Amino acid sequence: MRAATLQVDGVSWGPSRANILLLPTSFTLSAGRVFGVVGANGAGKSTLLRLLYRFHRPIAGTVAIDGDDIWAMSAREAARKIAAVLQEQPTDFALTVREIVNLGRTPHRRNFALSSGADDAIVDAALERLDLSGLGHRLFGTLSGGERQRAMVARALAQEPQLLVLDEPTTYLDIRHQLEVLSLISDLDLTIVTSLHDLNVAADICDDILVLQKGRTLGFGPPDRVLSEDLVSRAFRVGARRERLSPSDTPHFTFHLQD
Repeated sequence: MRAATLQVDGVSWGPSRANILLLPTSFTLSAGRVFGVVGANGAGKSTLLRLLYRFHRPIAGTVAIDGDDIWAMSAREAARKIAAVLQEQPTDFALTVREIVNLGRTPHRRNFALSSGADDAIVDAALERLDLSGLGHRLFGTLSGGERQRAMVARALAQEPQLLVLDEPTTYLDIRHQLEVLSLISDLDLTIVTSLHDLNVAADICDDILVLQKGRTLGFGPPDRVLSEDLVSRAFRVGARRERLSPSDTPHFTFHLQD
């Protein structure tokens, strides 16, 4: 896997030009950076992520991987470069966990070619990395929500993308597996874009953060600079207090309802 540069230039989207959910948004993410998208419900986080993994085509602007517009390439080529893990996972797959993870190899196969030995090794590594080796034979629909989430992360890793898009990756996970997935995000040699609800987690694992409010960009840059008390209070309509236990610690936020 090789990390790629992500260039987002003036992208906007809405179901119609009269109903724009994401106003023109621009940023550049260097290869190998972890990029967090934060904001209250309805801020436009999922809309932005859908533009990045080619689910929505922008009404305006471009999304480019290493300078190449993702809509100028084929769907297969885009799938070799971009993988996504979403919050909502289907439960009716009549496939085993291993078969689900093996689907990540599809963009790399020609026509209807069967799995190769190299594919099997990549799938084995993805299963092991997400602590799923013992569940490979289980039907996907019999798994818990957390196990399904880990299986979909494993499938994304098996895809060997250059850009990994994660929509709330710790949803459904217990504390142990939350920590494992967050550690994995920090260790992967990939460019990663993730939406997160927990600002303290975002400040801890992200190199850069984009703060959205009602489809508008409120701030973009390193967490220590962007996540000010004033900006966080405005973005989430709460009182936010930023604390730091020592000069070397990541800032930590506490919140209270405003009168």
